[in-house]
Amino acid sequence: MDSGLENAAVLVTGGAGGIGTAISLAFAAEGARVAVHHHSSEDQAIALADRIGGVPVRGDLTRPDDVEAVFAATIDAFGGLDVCVANAGWYPSDDSAIWDMDLDRWKETVDRNLTIAFLTARAFLRHAAAAGAGSLVFIGSTAGIFGEAGHADYAAAKAALSRGFLLSVKNEAARIGDAVRVNTVAPGWTVTPKRAEAGLDPSHVERATATMARKQLATPEDVAAQVIVLASDRMSQHQTGQVVSVAGGMEGRVDP
Repeated sequence: MDSGLENAAVLVTGGAGGIGTAISLAFAAEGARVAVHHHSSEDQAIALADRIGGVPVRGDLTRPDDVEAVFAATIDAFGGLDVCVANAGWYPSDDSAIWDMDLDRWKETVDRNLTIAFLTARAFLRHAAAAGAGSLVFIGSTAGIFGEAGHADYAAAKAALSRGFLLSVKNEAARIGDAVRVNTVAPGWTVTPKRAEAGLDPSHVERATATMARKQLATPEDVAAQVIVLASDRMSQHQTGQVVSVAGGMEGRVDP
């Protein structure tokens, strides 16, 4: 089915990361014009933007001025903005029980996942309000659905994003008009190139897929395909406020 995304102007935050790269490539394959946002992965963002005929845009999305600059640069480059994929986020590598977690880590995780989603949504919907149309897709996580021991901070931020925040924002977006939609894709365990390079422990995979109907980990391309579907007005014109999991039918988490 034709997605109708040809020539659409798209911003992918965190567009040079593992899942972000797949999302950027998927939009480019649909004929969209893509702004690849990055904060510190400048070389990767430039290379990817060159590869797909897009533009790299830099900014620290925890800073309101940087967020506004990212959107201004994108709109200036494309003459508008149709789709925003709020993919940028941060997963703390250390496992920390809540009784051992310090406040600084909690604040940083919330800031780099939930606060940047707020600032990104605010900037995009300001533009959508003026344009009268737009599709916003958040990247959540199954951690926000099932929880994740050792990462309560991350799970809490993603849960807030995919529930109260998403549902509130989709209702506010509806005040702009029926042509403004807001949805979320929630990946489960996903094998990014960086994770694949580090090697996969078979016991880790077994535990990660324990409650999945399909006993396999997701790929970034699996996630990107669902983003395309939700971003497309042609494919999903009656979809808003929805959370689509990409997790092989997962029914819970057995934390590796």
